[in-house]
This record gives sequence, structure tokens and C-alpha cells, in this order.
Amino acid sequence: MPERHNFFRRASVVIAMATAVAVAVSGCGASSGGESAEGPSTIGLTWWGNAVRDENTRALADAFTELDPDITVETTNSDWGGYWDKLATQVAAGNAPDVIQMDDKYIREYGGRGALLELSDAGIDTSMFVPGSVDPGETAEGLMGISAGIIAPAIVINPAFFEAAGVAIPDDSTWTWDDFTALAAELTEKSPEGTFGTALPIINELSINVWLRQHGKEAFSEDGLGFDADDLAGWFEFNLDLQEAGAAPGADKAAEDMGKPIDQTAFALGQVGMNWIWSNQLNAYDAAMGGGLQLLRYPSLDGTAADAQLWYKASMLWSISARSKDPQAAAELINFLVNTPDAAQIQTTERGIPANTDLRESIQDKLTDSDEVHVAYLDAIESELGAPVVLPPVGAGNFPLVLQRYSEDVLFGRTTPDQAATAMIDELEANIAAAG
Repeated sequence: MPERHNFFRRASVVIAMATAVAVAVSGCGASSGGESAEGPSTIGLTWWGNAVRDENTRALADAFTELDPDITVETTNSDWGGYWDKLATQVAAGNAPDVIQMDDKYIREYGGRGALLELSDAGIDTSMFVPGSVDPGETAEGLMGISAGIIAPAIVINPAFFEAAGVAIPDDSTWTWDDFTALAAELTEKSPEGTFGTALPIINELSINVWLRQHGKEAFSEDGLGFDADDLAGWFEFNLDLQEAGAAPGADKAAEDMGKPIDQTAFALGQVGMNWIWSNQLNAYDAAMGGGLQLLRYPSLDGTAADAQLWYKASMLWSISARSKDPQAAAELINFLVNTPDAAQIQTTERGIPANTDLRESIQDKLTDSDEVHVAYLDAIESELGAPVVLPPVGAGNFPLVLQRYSEDVLFGRTTPDQAATAMIDELEANIAAAG
């Protein structure tokens, strides 16, 4: 049998790590990861995503197997909604795939219930990761996931929209929220009827996180919510103020935009000049609009970029099931995915910008114009980043859906910001308590 590559080999460490992990998952008894196989091994890899991700992930699995023919990778994929239902069933039954594409909304839930291996001693090298890009996988239980790529909150703008209105693109290192509102209102005033300066950020979980952080709060604490009803009501009121100023569309148009595919959104159709996104969504918007878009920092309260409280988010994470029969092979696969030029050449930026800075250089010749704008934006904000966000506790993974529901009630005047804020917090706290 060919010896596994020294780049990956950490067998004794991984065996000790796996054996020490006790699994306490609803529907199954205590268990631990199996010992590393020294002969041929088969591991499972699962992910959610679109057709492009499906194709390149299978190509990644094939490339890994070529490096180590003793390891066979069985691949499964699903759409976002079906993925989590299926994974919950597999974990409860004790047959989850070895390598799991994980999201930060659920990593505390799965890690806290013993369903994931702690990875700090797994031999997965993060020494070349950009500062701040390991933190998204850290929980109270330890390192439960490795960043597959990094992204950040951003405002995407359409320079052609600004040019047509005769409005200058702002200095995003000094603008405030008041500046933003005034600019968006000016864009509306100087643009054709039915078009607006900005989309509403009201249902956008990344935007409310930025807003809360700039006000000294977080969306979540270690055991619950990190904000109160007054904070949330202030967020709702800011969005109503945008509408009142004429800076953003009314309730009907805003609600219509919710949940649409990127190429059908008001921004993609040229009906608004600015939108609130995760930075990796630039590629899809550029593809829909023919390129040329720009990324700006979020405004801050005092006009200081360092006070914008942005952060690097893992576009997604790679985790290992606590019941993996070969945690060594699973760790080898993750190491391959996040640390090798071979993998980077296949994946490029599909899962965000590589956290490993060497890999960014290795794919420089494959970066699209959109990728280059994305990389430049992440580099520009690196020295200004705030502390890592607190990850959602168990029971709070549905926060975005709850936020959307109450946001629609506020926009359509079915409830006041204060009433919606109180009811939403009560619902979220009940969800967290029920799951505890």
C-alpha cells in the first residue's frame, strides 16, 4: 500500500482526537470517531450548492483520489433547504458523511451536541490563513470547522447608475449612515421615476449585524440574543426612514424583491443603484449585469472605516463527523481542499476567496475581473476588521426567516417597529429555550 502523503499524515494525533470525542446526538447513544484506517478507505463528502459547485466539488474529490488512491470519496449534494433536513436525519441515525460542508448558522448546534470532531489537533494547516479567517469555525467546544473561503459584508454599487444621475461615488472610508441616506435620496431624485438610490437592507441578516455591532451589540451572545427590543426597533425605524426620505422603494416593491434570484432583483435590473450583499455575490451580480460593479464598505456612525465593525465570514466551513470511521482520511481531504494549489486551480473562488494567502497567488491568472475587485476589497478592510461575530446558539439558525417575517409586517404597517421588535425577540428566545 502506498504510504499516505507526509503533507497530510497526522494519524496518531487524529486517532487520539477522534477517540476522545463523545457524541451526544438526539436519537443515538454515545460514540466516538473510529480509528484511522491504514488500508484502503472510503469517506463521504456532502455539500449544498448550485450546478457549478456540484461540478467542481466532484472534480475536487477526483483530484484528491488521484493523489491518494487508497481513499475513495463518495459525494452527495442537495439544495440549501433539503440539505439541513437530510443532515439532521443522518446525524440522528449516526450515519452522517465524514466531511460535511457546514454553515456558521448551525456549527454551534452540531458542535455543541457532539456531532462534530474538534479539529485543532487534526493536522489541518491554518498557518497561512489570513488573520481573522480561522475564527469563524471556533465555538466553545473548540475548532469545529475550517473556512472553505472568506467573504465580508459589502455594499455593491452600479457606477453606471451614479453616472447617469450625475452623482459622485462616495468615499466609503469616511461616510456615515446619514451620508448614505442623503446620497441614496439624491440618486432617487436624479434618476428616472420608479428607480431608487438603494435597496432596503431590512431583512438582511448581515446588515443588521453590522448595525448592531456599530451600536455596541451583537446579534447573539454565547447563550442567547445579544440585543434588546430597543436595538431592533431602531433598525426597523432606520429602514422606514430610508423609505420616508425617498431613498429606497416602498413596501410592495421591497417585498417583491425578497427571495428573488440575483438576476431578477431590482439591483440586477438597474432599478436601484446600491445593494447590501456578501462580497462573494459580486460575481453573480456582475454576470447578470455585464460587469463593472464596485464594492464599498458599510457606512459607520462617525465616518471612520475602523468603526464599521466589518468581519471576515467563512463562506462555508468544512467539518468532520464525530462518527467518521476514518478521521485521518477526512482531515487529509479538508487539508487538500484548503491548502493545495491543485484544489485551488479547480475551485478558484467558487466558495469565496481562499483563506490561505499562498493559494490566492497560485490562482492569480484565473481570477476574473470580479474576483480581483473582491480580493482588493477584502485586502482593503483587513486592517479595519472588528472582533469575530458571535455565532448563533442552538435554536437560532432560523433567525433570517424570522427577521424577514417581522420586517414585512413593519414595511406594510401591520405592526409598529416597537411591537415587531418585542414579538420577534419573544419568538427567538422561545426557539432558543426550546432547543436548549
